[in-house]
Amino acid sequence: MVVHYERDGAVARIVLDRPERLNAVTAELTDGLVVALRRALAEEVRAVVLSGTGRAFCAGHDLKEEPPVETVLQTRARLEAIQDVTRLVRELPAPVVAAVHGYALGAGCEFALACDVVVATEDAAFGFPEVSVGLSVTGGISRLLPHLVGWARAKELLLLGERVSGAEAARIGMVARAVAPGEHETVALDLARRLADRPPLAVSLAKQVLDQGLDATFGEALAREVDHAVLTSLSGEGDSPRTEFVRG
Repeated sequence: MVVHYERDGAVARIVLDRPERLNAVTAELTDGLVVALRRALAEEVRAVVLSGTGRAFCAGHDLKEEPPVETVLQTRARLEAIQDVTRLVRELPAPVVAAVHGYALGAGCEFALACDVVVATEDAAFGFPEVSVGLSVTGGISRLLPHLVGWARAKELLLLGERVSGAEAARIGMVARAVAPGEHETVALDLARRLADRPPLAVSLAKQVLDQGLDATFGEALAREVDHAVLTSLSGEGDSPRTEFVRG
């Protein structure tokens, strides 16, 4: 198995495990990641941490693998299977926290940025080398990246394929936070546990309203916010002690 799934209370941990190839993407790894995310959905976990073993989070497509001999329809199906990772992360009611170290390149960068919160080591390396090797991005990055870093920087990152450190990624808004080397999983797990302790409906709706806002008009965003406010007011979750506001 190249993807491992385990439970830590209300948190699911999904680990990419091809360390000898820097967790590079193969069909087996993609399928395993999809299965793990679907399991997290079925088990109704409250948060997920996605990480990689060895020296990297995920170095992108394994270019040392023999290119598959396939029809155009088979190629489309393979690429859509990779996009299923992004779809499932967005479908999960629970937030997904990526713990990134080493390389997060190509599809690996796409897997990370699809997550709701990204914790990266300061010396991590993010990048999109697809254009330089004659490929194209997938995973919804054409939509997600401009929202994260702005239109001009997104074009620069995709066209030139230059790598960005974890520290720089945090500075430009590509990731949520950068931490010292070796601390990424500890910090990500702490964040996941904190998220798992929060009212689940409110967390899920907060995630949804931001994700769906990517594709919404301002009027649609306002209407969705009212819908979610009504749901949370009726859920009873707000009846619990509101010490968070006091500590605020």
